[in-house]
Amino acid sequence: MENAKGRVFKYGDNVDTDVIIPARYLNSSDPAELATHCMEDIDKDFVNKVQKGDIIVANKNFGCGSSREHAPISIKAAGVSCVIAETFARIFYRNSINIGLPIIECPEAAKEINAGDEVEIDFASGVITDNTTGRKYQGQAFPEFMQKIIDSEGLVNFINSSK
Repeated sequence: MENAKGRVFKYGDNVDTDVIIPARYLNSSDPAELATHCMEDIDKDFVNKVQKGDIIVANKNFGCGSSREHAPISIKAAGVSCVIAETFARIFYRNSINIGLPIIECPEAAKEINAGDEVEIDFASGVITDNTTGRKYQGQAFPEFMQKIIDSEGLVNFINSSK
């Protein structure tokens, strides 16, 4: 699994799936279309500023609300390489892994990393490095089977490649 490296977009507690991808856009299942509306109800500039590899950092309960997989799909399709949060809603966590979006729980990093910081993540070890401040944080590394799912771009591809 490749490391992630990018600029941070920072959000607070309880970022729900309705602000990640507003319900008015759920008539589309096209990842590219969903990406054009990602985070627009909480951060109007996100889609204009996000670049491939960038990272979302948030506080508690990221991805709460409706159990739609459109939310992690829109984040991944927007180019985000990883989401770091203090905690994730369980269904969002599972949906993210299922579609191949790496997410890491790390309360210290979530609290201390700031918007605009340049961050690097070593998925094999779980080490998160804030290159702006020089601080390192120990996040939870992915078990090998989850790394394989993410490397396969999601659970369906992983299962199909295992046949």
